Amino acid sequence: MSSVSCPSCGSSNVVDDELYSQPQVVCADCGFVLSEGALANDPLGGSDVSYRQTTAVVKKPCVNLIKGLQRVRAICRILRVHSEIEELSQTYYQQSYQHQHFIKVALQKKEVLTGCCVLLSCRLRNWPITMGTISYLVEADPMVVGGIYQEMVEILKVETPIVNITDEMEGYCQEYKITSSHVPEDLAENHKDLTKRAVALVELAADTWIVTGRKPVPIMMASIFLSWQSLRPTRKRLRFSLEKFCKLAKVKNLRPTLKRVAELKEVLCKLGRELPWVRDAVTPDNVALQVEDILNHRYALFRSALRTHENALLTEQGGCDDLLLDRQAGAEAAAAARVSGFDSQTPNTSCVEASVQDSKKAERAGDAAANSCTTPDLHSSTGTPENHDQHPNWGKRVLFAPPCVTHPKKRRVQRSEPSDVTGDEEISDSEIDSYLRTPQEAQVFALSQKVLCSSRNEEE
Repeated sequence: MSSVSCPSCGSSNVVDDELYSQPQVVCADCGFVLSEGALANDPLGGSDVSYRQTTAVVKKPCVNLIKGLQRVRAICRILRVHSEIEELSQTYYQQSYQHQHFIKVALQKKEVLTGCCVLLSCRLRNWPITMGTISYLVEADPMVVGGIYQEMVEILKVETPIVNITDEMEGYCQEYKITSSHVPEDLAENHKDLTKRAVALVELAADTWIVTGRKPVPIMMASIFLSWQSLRPTRKRLRFSLEKFCKLAKVKNLRPTLKRVAELKEVLCKLGRELPWVRDAVTPDNVALQVEDILNHRYALFRSALRTHENALLTEQGGCDDLLLDRQAGAEAAAAARVSGFDSQTPNTSCVEASVQDSKKAERAGDAAANSCTTPDLHSSTGTPENHDQHPNWGKRVLFAPPCVTHPKKRRVQRSEPSDVTGDEEISDSEIDSYLRTPQEAQVFALSQKVLCSSRNEEE
């Protein structure tokens, strides 16, 4: 370093001195240390590097994220989905987990989030999985799963496709081991035929309010059971109970399914009685023989059943001729509106409500026209308190009504307090005696007062 001179003495005897691994340029004659800036700007000395850059490492995922990804893979393996769905589910879980909306939530919500990511991926890839199945796997309430699913879809901004009931039913029918390779030939059934008949029964249940407010899996199970019986209604199949059928198909029997079967049979009986070529009485025991005809002609049978029920109510109450004609026209208009709603061949649960509303309008018009004949409101679901007092359960007067209305839960009657109590009434001798102390009570009270007084004196 002879080209560098010392600024203090002008000597060119400048050497490199390493002090504690810190190289410095020092003058050997006078000991002057050259400036640090010269060392920093020296190409041999390197450049400044921040502490954060020198110690930067790859950030490892947290323990809960690792467990969540493992849970996502486990759910995908249980459902036996494609590897593409499994990878997509893990990607959605990482995105939603690291989002600020889900980063600071309870572990239970993160557990439900794993199932929601699998459900979203299955729907995007047209894999038939219901929300009830996901709720069962994550052991959570379907309402909670649905809420978290909606939040995740809004945060990730993903457009989910509309679920088709036919695909859902077809995937659910695959779980029933009732093909010819699993059961005898007389009890075996093809999955395609079973799905087609079960979908028609589910649509019928939706049109008659059975689906309203109910869990879907028991209704699907009930429709599959009735479809299996009605496709080949032999004596052996008709003798099968629901529990025996579930054991045959190797599926778990759900408790509400038996009620759904009874409700479906009740609706089928109401429509089966309108078949003109059936001469025998249609009962829940033999209605499986008429299921095919009922489903093929259910639009016309709805019209006939509504008209028959309307005429029966008017006959019981002895309506006037003008009122009868008006209400018949209202029933026909309601049935026509119902048929127009069925033209789309899609489940339409509002058709029954429309028919009830049309019948209600026709009835009000008939009541206004017939002043000499006063009849109560037959189909009104809402009205004045006086009308509710006269007819507390309007669902029993309508042919098709929600089961929660037809069979409502018992409620406690709120008894009003008697208004004739003023507080100035005379007190009887027996009530006065009940307020007086007995001699034993008076002796105990005097003894306790004496003890209290003595303790106070000692303290003072």
